[in-house]
Amino acid sequence: MTYDDAVKFVMVPGGWQGGWVFDSVAAELHRDGHHVEAVTLAGLEPDGPVDVDRPPNLDTHIDQVAEIIDRSDEAPLALCGHSYGGMVIAGVADRLGDRLDQLVFIDAYVPDDGDSCWSLTSDSFRELFMAGARADGRWVEVPEGLDPRARPHPLASFVQSVRLGGNPGRALGRTFISGGAWTGSPFVTLTERLRNDSGWRVHEIPVGHNIARRDPHGLAAVLSALARDSA
Repeated sequence: MTYDDAVKFVMVPGGWQGGWVFDSVAAELHRDGHHVEAVTLAGLEPDGPVDVDRPPNLDTHIDQVAEIIDRSDEAPLALCGHSYGGMVIAGVADRLGDRLDQLVFIDAYVPDDGDSCWSLTSDSFRELFMAGARADGRWVEVPEGLDPRARPHPLASFVQSVRLGGNPGRALGRTFISGGAWTGSPFVTLTERLRNDSGWRVHEIPVGHNIARRDPHGLAAVLSALARDSA
C-alpha cells in the first residue's frame, strides 16, 4: 500500500457507543496506510451530553457527519456505519453522495425514505428502547453487557424518520457486512435481499452484531479490500 492508494474511512458507531468502538479496526487500517476518522455522535460524548434536556435527533447526527465529509479534502472517501449508524450514513450519502466513493453498512439498518430505526428494527429492540427510556422519555439507558464507555442514547434519534430525496449522484460502491444470524437480529431478511441485488456486495463475518469488537482483524481486512477497489 502506497500513500497514493490511501483511503479515508469515516466510521459511525451504533447505539450507545462512541468512536472508541473502532479503535482496533482503525489501528489496522492505519498500518495499511489509510486514514480513519471515527465519530462519536452528539449526545454520546465520554463526559455525557452537552445539554441533557435537549437530546439530539437523527437530523443532528446526519448534520454532524455531513460536516465532517464536507470539510474533508481527502479522496477516496469511504463512509461506514454500524447498526443505527446506517441511518446516519444513508442520510449523509443522500446529501453528499458526490463526495463519497464507498458506502459500507456494518450489520446496519439500510433505510428508504421515511424509514426510521424504530420502523426497521425488531420488536425486541423496540421493547428495549421503551424500557430504557422509561426514566425520562428522552434517553435510552445503556443495555447490559456493553462497554463501560457506552452512554445513554437519545431516543429521538431512534424514532425519527430519515428524509431521502433519491438524489442519484455518482455511482457509489455499496457494501453490507453481516454479523451472521445472531439471535434477535433484525438484519437477516435484509442480508438475503441484498445478496440478490447486483448493486450491492455482501460479506459475512459471523461473530454477532458487534463485529468491530469481536473480529476487528476480519473487519479491517474486508475494508482494506474495498479500499483497493476505491484507490
